[in-house]
Amino acid sequence: MKALLALEDGRAFACRSFTGPGEASGEMVFNTGMTGYQEILTDPSYRGQMVTMTSPLVGNYGVNADDIESDRVQVAAFVIREYQDQYSNFRADQSLADYLRAHGVMGVDELDTRALTRHIRQAGAMRAFVSTHDTDPQSLSARARQIPPMEGQDLVCHVTAKKPYFWKNNRPVACDVSGPDQRVWGPKADGFRVVALDYGVKYNILRCLENAGCQVLVLPADTPADAVKRLEPDGVFLSNGPGDPAPLSYAVETARQLIGYKPMFGICLGIQLLGQALGAKTFKLKFGHHGVNQPVQHLATCKVEITSQNHGFAVDPDTLDANAVDITHMNLNDQTLEGFSHRQYPLFTVQYHPEAAPGPHDAGYLFDEFVRTIQDNQ
Repeated sequence: MKALLALEDGRAFACRSFTGPGEASGEMVFNTGMTGYQEILTDPSYRGQMVTMTSPLVGNYGVNADDIESDRVQVAAFVIREYQDQYSNFRADQSLADYLRAHGVMGVDELDTRALTRHIRQAGAMRAFVSTHDTDPQSLSARARQIPPMEGQDLVCHVTAKKPYFWKNNRPVACDVSGPDQRVWGPKADGFRVVALDYGVKYNILRCLENAGCQVLVLPADTPADAVKRLEPDGVFLSNGPGDPAPLSYAVETARQLIGYKPMFGICLGIQLLGQALGAKTFKLKFGHHGVNQPVQHLATCKVEITSQNHGFAVDPDTLDANAVDITHMNLNDQTLEGFSHRQYPLFTVQYHPEAAPGPHDAGYLFDEFVRTIQDNQ
């Protein structure tokens, strides 16, 4: 079915919908991964965004029930060069088109994704609108300009857990944290007790924490610090999440009150919230980091890690207190901040995704480092 995608600056691209009639809108970003489209589709950090893949052929291995990173498709629309409906993989149980249709998300192909990506790299990420009904470029561009900009939006409220749950045996298990606090957790022999504040957490992060030997209790993003402390965890994890960290004052205040209480580990949005809690400022990147091939240098060892990333905002390193924190990681592509630790408190952060779903496993050691930090502070 013929469609048209238009950007807010007036650039338009002819395309086709492979999921049927529909319309979609959001900020247009590109992802450089060659595989892992199902993990990308279900990553809550993509809330409010339309994603285009730089790899041309997508859909060839179908989708399955195991590779999801949340309970639903999160992207506003999925834009690719060539869709392959005839999938071949022993783990697959349905096609990509059927999967997108089941979640009410528009899939678009036969679009010049190379031209789209080059335009975004040059002009920056921007709002877009795609439609099979309205194919007038000026009309769609005008509608794109009416979409709320990413800056200033609280998108976390749309993806965070509504109620607490434990992550046990690779799945979420509902729980009640309103009773006597110590009854929430299993025995100490079951592992260190970690509270994960959910700003849009990916399932593989919870898998990695569990595999590292932690009992993982996931709490909604608006959980206050005193409620966390009543649970008496051994450590606190701040998750990834979508959008601009600046309007998340409630999350920043919780992080500020928890600094120094127990060992803390933050990734992606977590580093931005902890940065703000320590007085730093954040800013919007031109086109963000979305892919599985970002080179990051660990400054203490000079080792370079190839990392998986998905974020459009970053912490300004010049606004961090140099007397309180050490910058630990830097992005070798654009020299943006990729990690810091605190000199006084057991706190460390990274901007990238060590859980690698999808992506390389270079940084998987960080979950073990978090457990060692908890152990050292018992």
